[in-house]
Amino acid sequence: MNDPLSLYRERARQWLANTAPKYSGQARHGLSFEQDLRLARAWQMLKAQAGFACITLPARYGGAGGTELEKVVFSEEEMRYDLPLNYFSISLNNPLPIFLRYAPEHWKQRLAPATVRGELLWCQLFSEPAAGSDLASLRLKAEPVEGGWQLNGQKVWTSWAQIADWGVVVARSDSSLPKHAGLTYFFLDMKSPGITVQPIRRLGDEKDLNEVFFNDVFIPDEQRLGEINGGFRVAVETLMIERYAVTDESGYGPTLERFIELAANSRLNGMPALADGEVRARIAQVFVERQGLRAIHRSALEAFAQGKAPGPEGAIRKLLLGRTRQQLGAAAMDLMGSQGLRLDPESHAVNDFVRAWLDPSLRIAGGTDELLLNTLAERVLGMPQDHRPDKGLPFNSPAS
Repeated sequence: MNDPLSLYRERARQWLANTAPKYSGQARHGLSFEQDLRLARAWQMLKAQAGFACITLPARYGGAGGTELEKVVFSEEEMRYDLPLNYFSISLNNPLPIFLRYAPEHWKQRLAPATVRGELLWCQLFSEPAAGSDLASLRLKAEPVEGGWQLNGQKVWTSWAQIADWGVVVARSDSSLPKHAGLTYFFLDMKSPGITVQPIRRLGDEKDLNEVFFNDVFIPDEQRLGEINGGFRVAVETLMIERYAVTDESGYGPTLERFIELAANSRLNGMPALADGEVRARIAQVFVERQGLRAIHRSALEAFAQGKAPGPEGAIRKLLLGRTRQQLGAAAMDLMGSQGLRLDPESHAVNDFVRAWLDPSLRIAGGTDELLLNTLAERVLGMPQDHRPDKGLPFNSPAS
């Protein structure tokens, strides 16, 4: 109990016990979207002041300068509460790390600390109507103009674009090159003239997704991340980071322990549900998967610690987490009987089995199941690539 990590966990646990209840659970019930967002910003500011926000980032950028293991520990403890973390899930885990890797130093100093404190929110502008999982098929145009670039086109499925202050965006900068080679990556002010954001209504009435339209939007060239026409590589780095963004299986949906508790208090055919063979088999399967995912994550942490980028095996983690969230949700609904048909307006997909089953976003965002299976087949198992008829051809070629 005297090792540094155990002491860190105890300090985090005590701090959360003293502060989190005012921002969690009942404290959020009945709040409007705007009120919940204000609560979220206040919580993020409090974490930053206590040294628990963006734990692995250097202190000069607003982080705590801690380790990946400390981040894991704090995340495990924080996930015990129903806190408004979802507004920052994209902002802090995807755009901010890639921005800090490539942006000029004066921009890092200007934007990073305010982002860590929750004063600034970011979105990630990748998907398009004709380019979902095939990130290289983007059509948003980036045309060179004096001093920078002019963007025209559309993005879709953009989480939190309606409240974002800044965003990262990938655009087609040269259509005469093969599709993977003609993309450039930027960061931009979401309040720039010419940007229009329209909400997309979801089945569970979540308010995160949007369409974003660009009409002659100007971006200075100093807001380019990486090389001209080298944006695909930066985008892939962003997606690799995204697949390791959440430190454990908690945070993706209700935990296995919650399911076991539900099964312990439910009955099937007059017997405790925990005595049912299929229920026990489901618990065992999820437990084995969880242990395997934790092993993959530990390997990724070791790579991070050595300054290496995470590998394609992160696709295994995301693939199983997305599937398991829905499968465990369906099994829980079976145990709940008629109560499984009720959609609690105060619940969220990370803590409610019904919403976890209803929400397939984890199996789409950051790469669909099918794309992840291809990644694993080609980059982990070493199998031949799918036939790509447009490979090596200019993007504007009729055959591409």
